[in-house]
Amino acid sequence: MQTSQNHHPLRVGVVGVSWAGQRAIEAFQAQPNVEVVAIADPDETRTSAVTTKYQIPYAYADYNDLVTRDDIDIVSVATPNFLHAPVALAALQNGKHVLTEKPMAGSLAEAEAMVQAAISAGRVLRVVFNHRQRGDVQVLKRYAETGALGRIYHAKGTWMRRSGIPGLGGWFTDKAKSGGGPLIDLGVHMLDMALHLMDEPEVTTVSAATYDEVASRGVGAWEGSRRLAQGSHFDVEDLATAFIRFQDGSTLLLEASWAIYGRSWDDFGVTLYGSEGGAEIKVVNYSYEDTLRIFTDTAGAPSVIAPRVTKGEGHIGVVREFLAIIHSGEWSAHVGREGLRRTQIIDACYRSAVEGREIALADLASQI
Repeated sequence: MQTSQNHHPLRVGVVGVSWAGQRAIEAFQAQPNVEVVAIADPDETRTSAVTTKYQIPYAYADYNDLVTRDDIDIVSVATPNFLHAPVALAALQNGKHVLTEKPMAGSLAEAEAMVQAAISAGRVLRVVFNHRQRGDVQVLKRYAETGALGRIYHAKGTWMRRSGIPGLGGWFTDKAKSGGGPLIDLGVHMLDMALHLMDEPEVTTVSAATYDEVASRGVGAWEGSRRLAQGSHFDVEDLATAFIRFQDGSTLLLEASWAIYGRSWDDFGVTLYGSEGGAEIKVVNYSYEDTLRIFTDTAGAPSVIAPRVTKGEGHIGVVREFLAIIHSGEWSAHVGREGLRRTQIIDACYRSAVEGREIALADLASQI
């Protein structure tokens, strides 16, 4: 057991302060005995606005100036994907606990290096999977844990956008910086949600395909945003699909898209098929009311349960769990292996798509 740090306020530095970084600031500031003391972002206009809005005393253009401060306990990483590993590694090597936005890293090798750094430093490393904190997900998780669904033998996880490519021509659409397209951006959320609800079954194989049929032609940008300029960089997929097999015989169908000719909405959800019952979460345009259905029998007749659910806490819930781990002093079990498993699966999906064959996870097994 490590010595917990609850004898003084935990001091936090946030690296990257656009949308995700500001949600992190708000979540940490909502917790007792926590102080956000510094931010880092190369955009000086943004850092000036954020320090004023959230009353944060220190701001840096270079994240190294933040992670080397002796008085910071936690570094929250909310940068573009290609900086997740460099920032996390620097923070861990300087003895900080790290909470990083998803995806954990742009590659399996980077994720493995992050876990190894957390082990060596004896610090906590966690990945933000904020959709677990939705009220519908939490209700369904508790219901599944009662055994009422029986054995969950198949599931579907999907996130589909008609027009929702983030940052056309920027880092999101540059594979070297993002690690991929909607699969690593949106699909990783649905992968996490499904694995969480299915009680973390062990993956054996994946078979995946990726497509770019519309996005590279400039179709599918967020409504109101610019189209892809001629010559702009786009070398990721606009749609990915994967079929995942688990060691216990269960399966998962995963789909994620930024741009398709489909409904003009932004929809995501999970469907579970169990031996004793089923369930689905269907979210339209980030709604949270009336999203959960449970399918069962009542006196031998088919019936549908529609639980009343709350919105959930999002980043606040993620941060609360992260801080509870730090205060517990039990850090060795929380060094990023959960995020690493998801990175391994996403990596296998991309390899399968490139090579046109099923990939065995044993071939990619981490030694960490």
